[in-house]
Formats: sequence, C-alpha cells, structure tokens
Amino acid sequence: MNKLRPVLFAGTGSDVGKSVLAAAFCRIFRQDGYAPAPFKAQNMALNSFATSEGLEIGRAQAVQAEAAGIPCHTDMNPVLLKPSSDRTSQVIVNGRPIGDRTAWEYFRSEGKAELREAAHAAYDRLAARYNPIVMEGAGSISELNLRDTDFVNMPMAAHADAAVILVADIDRGGVFASVYGSVMLQDEADRKRIKGIIINKFRGDLRLFDEGRRTLEQLCGIPVLGVVPYFRDIEIEEEDSVSLATKRRTAEAGKVNVAVVLLRHLSNFTDFDVLERDPRVHLYYTNNVEELHKADIIVVPGTKSTLDDLAELRCNGAAQAIVRAHREGATVVGICGGYQILGREVCDPDGVEGSIERLPGLGLLPVSTVMTGEKITCQTTFRLVGDETPCHGYEIHMGRTERLDGALPLARTEAGKDEGCVAERTMGTYLHGILDNSAFIERLLAPFAEKLDARPFDYKAFKEEQYDRLADHVRRHVEMEAVYKLLQR
Repeated sequence: MNKLRPVLFAGTGSDVGKSVLAAAFCRIFRQDGYAPAPFKAQNMALNSFATSEGLEIGRAQAVQAEAAGIPCHTDMNPVLLKPSSDRTSQVIVNGRPIGDRTAWEYFRSEGKAELREAAHAAYDRLAARYNPIVMEGAGSISELNLRDTDFVNMPMAAHADAAVILVADIDRGGVFASVYGSVMLQDEADRKRIKGIIINKFRGDLRLFDEGRRTLEQLCGIPVLGVVPYFRDIEIEEEDSVSLATKRRTAEAGKVNVAVVLLRHLSNFTDFDVLERDPRVHLYYTNNVEELHKADIIVVPGTKSTLDDLAELRCNGAAQAIVRAHREGATVVGICGGYQILGREVCDPDGVEGSIERLPGLGLLPVSTVMTGEKITCQTTFRLVGDETPCHGYEIHMGRTERLDGALPLARTEAGKDEGCVAERTMGTYLHGILDNSAFIERLLAPFAEKLDARPFDYKAFKEEQYDRLADHVRRHVEMEAVYKLLQR
C-alpha cells in the first residue's frame, strides 16, 4: 500500500462529531487495505481505558483503535486530562498520572513545552508503524486566546504535515458562520492546511443543502467533501457523559430493569453499553429514590471522587433507597468506586481525594477501603468463582479494598489473585468491562429467568457490526475519492 498523508479531523467547536468520524475513517481505511491508527494529542474525559501495558488513555481513542482493528496504545493519546473538580484535572502523560493542575496552571505557557514534546514523540512513534494516522483535534480550532499553548489542533497538524478536514455540526445552527469564522481566523499557513469541510449531523432532505454547499465553497475556497446525515440507528460508544441526560428513563414492564445510580462524578459509563443494548434488559440512569426502588438490579458505577459521591448519596436519600431495595430483593452491583461505596467504610487518611477523612459505606459488602496515592491501571484476564470461562476487564482506580470476616471473592485473576467480593445478592469489583463478558451477564440475569425470553447478547459481534455500519454511512455521504486524493503524498 502507498503511504498516505495523515489526516486531522478538526472542529468548529466541541461535540461536532470528530470522534465518531475519526472512528469511521479508521474502519474505512482498514476495509480498504491500509493499516490506520488513531491519534489525539490531548484529550479531556472521565471515560478512560487501560492498555495492555496497564497504562491509561481516553476511551475515544480505544474505540477508534478497535474500529481500526488494532490494540490501543498510549501513543494514540499521550496527554489525558481527567477532571477532578470544576477547576482541577488530573494530568496523565504517556499513560501515567503526573499530578493535578488547575485550568489556569495547565493553560499557562509554562510547562507546555514538555507536553508538546511528549505529544510529538508519541505521534512520531505511531507514524513509523501505521498508515495513515487518523488524527482528532480538540474543541474548536479558533480559540485565539489559547493559540500560543495549543499542541492539539493546527500546531499538531503542522508537526505531522497533516491534511486538515474541518468538521461542523449543522444541527446546532450557525453552520455558515462557524465554518467561515473557523477558516478565516487562521493565519495564512494554517488556512492552507485546511483541505476540506465535512458538514455533520444533517437532518432532512440533503438536496436542501446543495446551495449551502456551493455557498460555503465560494466563501472559504475549500471543497465540501460531504454532508453526513444525523443517525440514531448506529451505536458507537460515547466519549462524554453529556449523553446520559437523555437516558433518565423510568422502569419498564416485561424486562429486567437495571438502574445505574447517577453519581455527580460518574466515570466509565461505557461499562453499561452492553446492558443498554441487551434486548432482555431495560437500563436507565437515576438518583431518584422511587425509580431506584423499581429496579431489579441497581448498579453503583465508577466515580472520580468516591467520598464526595458517597456523601451526596447519603444526603439525597439514594443511599438509604439502595439499602432498602436490596433488603426487599434487588440485586446490587458496585464497580470500581461503586465497589468501594458498597463496603463498610471508605477512609482517606492522607487526603488523596480531599478533606473528607472517613465515611461509612452502605454496608452491603464486608469490605473496607483505604484511599492511596498510587493509581492502579491494568488489563486483567479472570474467571468468575465457580465458572471456568475466561473473561477480560481492566482496572483504573485509586485505593485498596480489603475483604473482611472471610468474605468470598467474586473472581480469580489469571495471576491467581482473588478479586472483588460477593455477598447475598450483592457483588463488587474493580474490573471495568466486566459487563462485556457473557459469563458475568448470564450470572447477573439468572435470578430473573422468568423475564428472559430473548437469547444472550453477543456484544463483540454487535460492536463490529456497528463499526461497519458507521463506515458504510460515511462512505455514502463523503466523497472518498476526493479524500484519498488529498492524502496522496
């Protein structure tokens, strides 16, 4: 295969669909015989993933790597910011945390040279192994106040000599102003790097935008490579939890009702994608006391701030509602921070998370947690106790949890270590991705056999089908011949 020029999908703003389009092109290039890899110099997200080396990257790049058919690696996302409050984020470089910084500290020029060098080095290593590199920008390319410290958008395109495709979301309105403004606010060198425009999330008859397409090309002097319709019937894992606002649905008759507790600092919500798509299950997010009581299964998810969320659960009545629902027959599952919350206590003597030194947990599992400064990240192969089926998951957490009073483990890792805890109708684990394993899903749903009239759900096959459907959707509406012409060296 001939060597293609890298491509950077830059945005007129946040949430215009850059991540999904990058995933689509990763799958398209793979289908066409190339060996693509995704890259985003700096990502900000609570939704992260552990690589096979036990290092941490943004979940979006893990999804894009999956679409490309390759293992994910920290070189695909060398800088990750995980918000820990409205003003501070944990900074992760090459998969390892280097400390917390406020927005003011992070966006000042001091210290950015090291992050820029890390991003450039990661890109160079990736570009030596894959062809082409499918790059993703961050937010808007026209944030003039951040231009001097930016190493994600146009400066990264300059380093990679990438062809830039500008992505605009027509669904939010103002598409002419956002595209024209984004182009015209670049300096001359950067403006020349923008080789094409994709209009995303169009609703209605595409012919209605024919004149708009010509107008944009005349205004900007840049070809519109495609107008991609909005879709609802293709399911790709979301990067941001903003989508959870649309999933606050009530319980539904005739299915196993699974309530995910809506924590303020909820993280890794993609843990629940498989349940959301399982036809036997009705999944919804809530912290409403009455809606929790209607659930057959309650899941307390991961959190970036266990003690803060535990305190809030106690204040808003959700903690008491979970305990009451369990007493009346509901199954309760805790994942990562949720596992810590279900124990007898969570202690933070060194102030790792903040000023709360200790809180009693919900007491549904005989375990105790002490928060520690060391962050554990790893991929894990395991078997559920009593089942020899190999399963896979990953850990990303602070804190260590000890089983008490001879409590039983939930699983045993390939290395022979006991993991998690199980008690009456309650399970806890540090393993993100545990719900992607059919062995665990069938054990979780078994008590509700009278409600189950559908076959087990094959999530891996489902995801492969979705990537192919996404690629087909984009191929139909983007001029791929023109894209390939742009990427010829």
